[in-house]
Amino acid sequence: MRIAVIGGGPGGLYFAYLWKTRHPDATVDLFEQNPAGATWGFGVVFSDQALEFLRADDPATVDAIAPRMESWNNITLNLRGESVEIDGVGFSSIGRLELLTLLQARARGAGVIAHYETTVQSVEQFAGYDLIVAADGLNSLVRRSFEKEFGASVTHSTNKFAWYGTTKAFATLSQTFVKTGRGSFNAHHYRYSPSMSTFLVECDTATWDAYGFADKTIEESQAICEQVFSDTLDGHKLISNKSVWRNFPWIWNERWSHGKMVLIGDALHSAHFSIGSGTRLAIEDAIALVKALEAETDLAAALARYEGERKPIVKKLVTAARTSADWYETFPDRMKLGLMDFAYSYITRSGRIDDSRLRHMSPAFMANWITHWASSGCSISSSSMSWLPTMMSISWPAVAKLTRSASSARWFSQIICSRGIAVRVPRASPK
Repeated sequence: MRIAVIGGGPGGLYFAYLWKTRHPDATVDLFEQNPAGATWGFGVVFSDQALEFLRADDPATVDAIAPRMESWNNITLNLRGESVEIDGVGFSSIGRLELLTLLQARARGAGVIAHYETTVQSVEQFAGYDLIVAADGLNSLVRRSFEKEFGASVTHSTNKFAWYGTTKAFATLSQTFVKTGRGSFNAHHYRYSPSMSTFLVECDTATWDAYGFADKTIEESQAICEQVFSDTLDGHKLISNKSVWRNFPWIWNERWSHGKMVLIGDALHSAHFSIGSGTRLAIEDAIALVKALEAETDLAAALARYEGERKPIVKKLVTAARTSADWYETFPDRMKLGLMDFAYSYITRSGRIDDSRLRHMSPAFMANWITHWASSGCSISSSSMSWLPTMMSISWPAVAKLTRSASSARWFSQIICSRGIAVRVPRASPK
């Protein structure tokens, strides 16, 4: 089989490497418009167990990449000069260029023929290939050339973001929320090497307009962001790499293949950077496509199998990513919450983490959260019950402190008992 892979990002490289490794007699040509040593952005982040999802099928690649990754088990939220850590939320990261270099070496070693600095003008130039794998990213030529056939849709989030790097190495993946006299900003920042971090700055449209970023140069925007986050950067500068302001693009295709063309990665779908799954999704697409092609002798049947098996999985994650992005669209209003309530809102934003999972995943944070409630002296109303986590138990004095009267305490106890929380009542409990 002769295969053309368009796009030399992680998804395209990994598909080319994996297919050539498992089918040495195949011809696999990869076409990338940029030089081999160039990329946009800085680090990439993987949630949970990093590349362990690859280990069953490709332990050698995991062993080659994993030692180069930075890892941590907590995330940190910074709001109004205060910080809170949420335990049990693991991530790993690596420089995007380093990841590409490692994958390029593996593809080259397997016998993939890579054509860098090659601009693809039309898919017609690949007429002699049996399969065209379009891994050409958000601005995919293949997708744009056949939008109707793929059932393609492209929309954009309203928030603006700019992707920087910095020499400040952060201890964990962190989110820093800052309010200025002209608006609100958020920075997503994490280290991807011992001496470098990604620093992605986000703001809503009102803030972007108030600062006049539309008329600012890249250098002027960078200087403003350095000033806004001066305390967080602690004397370090931001580093630009085509760091222009963008709106996040939502890519979706109802049909994943057309003829002998098939989409993977960002060319096929996009997942918001707030859930850290874009690169993993692209690599998983590559794996799913390889397995589908191996399972079917007929190309059309293989591509249908790829879509049928992979699409429900991707759809579920993209839905969670959209829900997460919706939270960020209104983050300036959420910044009015107290730190602990803000943190709870943040960690449950995608809908994938409910109270039960959070209790198991982040016991230290949940203990701090309920202590915060018990010490706040706030009254409880039915409208605030959605914030109540599912704890194993709570003492009667804590219940009493959460409410303003014995009667409301008894009512509150009935509510939380209905959620499986045991109320520990001392012998001389109120009546």
